[in-house]
Amino acid sequence: MICAKAMPALILPLVDAATHWPARGALIGLDLGTKTIGVAVSDPDRRLATGVETIQRKAFKQDAARLLAIAAERKATGFVLGLPINMDGSEGPRAQSTRAFARNLAGLTALPIGLWDERLSTAAVERELIGMDVSRAKRAEVIDEHAAIFILQGALDRLANLRASPGID
Repeated sequence: MICAKAMPALILPLVDAATHWPARGALIGLDLGTKTIGVAVSDPDRRLATGVETIQRKAFKQDAARLLAIAAERKATGFVLGLPINMDGSEGPRAQSTRAFARNLAGLTALPIGLWDERLSTAAVERELIGMDVSRAKRAEVIDEHAAIFILQGALDRLANLRASPGID
């Protein structure tokens, strides 16, 4: 289900990407790891993020095909990709790898891609799962999907706050 587009998708910071998404429609949230991709989806009104699955990374084309299939199944209008910024605000190798993934994905879809600062998302999710007394083995199975939920929910909350602010559409 990979189809090349004449124009690649836009890759923008979340707030800028949101201006290119329709007012309603699901967003797909992604937490890119070196071995897995955590996937979450929002409801069409963009209020709640829920987990979809954890993709075991293989080759980019296979990974992208699965992501685009999920986007089609969910009638998604865009992607939110967690960008791992360093604590000092700089971008290291993981952020560069994420940007490269976004560029490659953008070549296969017209759905705009919003980048969202995901600092500490995995650590926050890990703490939450430990607090829930989830075993180490079970945490390893679900951490990426839960990180994708955390990333997407943070982005949804940011967009909701923007809409609620006076003078901002």
